[in-house]
Amino acid sequence: MQAPDFNLPDQDGNMHSLKDYAGKWLVLYFYPEDDTSGCTTEACNFRDAREVIAELSGAQVVGISKDSVESHKKFTDKYSLNFTLLSDESHKTIEAYHSWGVMMANRNTFIINPEGEVAKEYNGVEPSEHAGEILKDLKQLQTGTN
Repeated sequence: MQAPDFNLPDQDGNMHSLKDYAGKWLVLYFYPEDDTSGCTTEACNFRDAREVIAELSGAQVVGISKDSVESHKKFTDKYSLNFTLLSDESHKTIEAYHSWGVMMANRNTFIINPEGEVAKEYNGVEPSEHAGEILKDLKQLQTGTN
């Protein structure tokens, strides 16, 4: 399945679209809200694993929620997050990825391959274990092993 395109601002107000990641692996994760318990756990685990994910797979990590650019900026600064957070206040992108729940994004993740196709989808992830799961699955997807 082709990944839905997006055009959203990051925590610094810079615009990002799916084509910016063409030719690269992308870990696109949706989460409910900045600076809440589960979302902070998930973000900090991605922060801590980001360098390993990039080294082993070349993948970029990008988070999306309905929170504002300003909220994302405070969240990234508070926890020294080293990856991009995109603001989808209209939740159109969240909906395009079938990740909109009741009033907020569901905790879903998509691994998108260099051709812009969804290679793996995760629904309702466990925040404390998810970064490790992503790393393992990226390795398998790239090598074609189980």
